[in-house]
Amino acid sequence: MAQRVLVVEDEEDIAFPLVRTLEREGYDVSWVDSGERALADLNGVAADVVILDLGLPDMDGLEVCRRARESGFGGAIMICTTRAAELDRVVGLDYGADDYLAKPFGLAELQARVRALLRRTNTGFAQVAAEDPNGLRIDVAARRVYAGQQEVPLTGKEFEVLNILASHRDKVVSRGRLMADVWDENWYGSTKTLDVTIGRLRQKLESVGVTDKVVAVRGVGFRLEAGQVEAGA
Repeated sequence: MAQRVLVVEDEEDIAFPLVRTLEREGYDVSWVDSGERALADLNGVAADVVILDLGLPDMDGLEVCRRARESGFGGAIMICTTRAAELDRVVGLDYGADDYLAKPFGLAELQARVRALLRRTNTGFAQVAAEDPNGLRIDVAARRVYAGQQEVPLTGKEFEVLNILASHRDKVVSRGRLMADVWDENWYGSTKTLDVTIGRLRQKLESVGVTDKVVAVRGVGFRLEAGQVEAGA
């Protein structure tokens, strides 16, 4: 079955070339021109990648991104926008985006980024599952994370960071390794995006009572280690 891409763009002269290019690549492509239509589409049919413009007529694309993640959408979201400042990139990633492409962009670059997102989203890493004694369970094949029986909703980047840290439990994974494995070679943004992702990941794990901790090792990277369980717990 062809992988599905949803293009959310209100300007036809931008949307049509995108749709045609992606269809020639063999993707099943849908196009909508507003935020509400995008959210309705995602509620009805699963998508592997969403290419999301921020300047939509009915709502900001960041709001679309946030609401999609809150409703449980686990596919990749790539923001395409004229807002190219570093702060805008960090804010977009903080809202749950996986990649950020500034306009104007070349179609070849967009195709490469879509392929990279699909590789990371659908392939995962070479392990069947990682499980810890505190109830944290990573189903790599399904790209889902559980704390006991409760699923922890993670974005694609959050999942990949946790998956790498879990596969090297109690060992330090360098910032460079995480950036290289989670963000592809086309990423030229700030490494602060890694800190943003780590911060969100920590908050989500703590909110469901996971005792494992993502610990920062200053100047080196991060380590996933077992936390302390309170006596009598």
